[in-house]
Amino acid sequence: MRTQPNFWTAKSAISTLLLPLAWLYGLGSMLHRKFTKPETLHAPVISIGNITAGGAGKTPTTIMLAHLLQEMGKTPHILSRGYGATIATPIRVATQHHHTRQVGDEALLLAKHAPTWVFPSRFQSGIAAIAAGADILLCDDGLQHYALSKDVNLLVIDGAYGVGNGRYLPAGPLRESLAHALTRCDAVILIGQDKHHLRDKITLPIFNASIRATGDTNWLKGTHVIAFAGIARPQKFYDTLLELGAVLSGTFSFADHHHFSEKELALLNQSGAMLVTTEKDWVRLPAQWQTRIRYVPVALHLEEPAALRQWLEQKLYA
Repeated sequence: MRTQPNFWTAKSAISTLLLPLAWLYGLGSMLHRKFTKPETLHAPVISIGNITAGGAGKTPTTIMLAHLLQEMGKTPHILSRGYGATIATPIRVATQHHHTRQVGDEALLLAKHAPTWVFPSRFQSGIAAIAAGADILLCDDGLQHYALSKDVNLLVIDGAYGVGNGRYLPAGPLRESLAHALTRCDAVILIGQDKHHLRDKITLPIFNASIRATGDTNWLKGTHVIAFAGIARPQKFYDTLLELGAVLSGTFSFADHHHFSEKELALLNQSGAMLVTTEKDWVRLPAQWQTRIRYVPVALHLEEPAALRQWLEQKLYA
């Protein structure tokens, strides 16, 4: 997926021209959902998903949940599709051995925090995870993965972005409507300020959260940097750098999940300013560039983690 187009944020002539394709997308999604029979695993499954194409904060949410479950004494394993993965059977990600071209960038990030399995069939990778000791499973980006039965569906919403122009792909960012998703979900993780008043449309439990830079970021204050990113909404990253006091000498946005070439990185490096990227982009860099480019890690912070913990205990184990 490319960096999200501007016309996804508001209805426009371009968006309207794409409506026939959006209607076909919506119809295809409905038929896929209707005719897919979900399979059930012998362990609780929590799905983390969203309704927009990328950029909502699913990966930080999944990592937060893995840590929360570990604190509850559970052994969570994560099931990931592995964007762009080139594997024939379910594999457990080994951060020291696997590359993003093999397992995908999100999987490498997730594997730093909990055992992570990659395969298009989450049912098959779930079987492998349970055999390896998992007693609860986190299905990353699982809301539109209908082939696996879930015990809990969590909907992640970026409060600043909302639902964009409210149209289906490719006329807008939606993979399904908010109203329909809310009928299939059990709770909402609302990240950041609710700028579009979506809270008024939600009757499910809402857990408020924010995504913040972690660790020492003092090195950014007053530093001239060239920022680059290959994520769905790179402006979020650039805004974070400004908030941390960095001076942006330039910004360069690439396609989501882009694999950076030597030539591209050499061109970025010509200015002499420090190169800075996201952690998700950093794991896709050639190894020889990882020592030369810094990244800013982020984490999801819940306003009331005890409330989510209590809710999960009641939902899954009461």
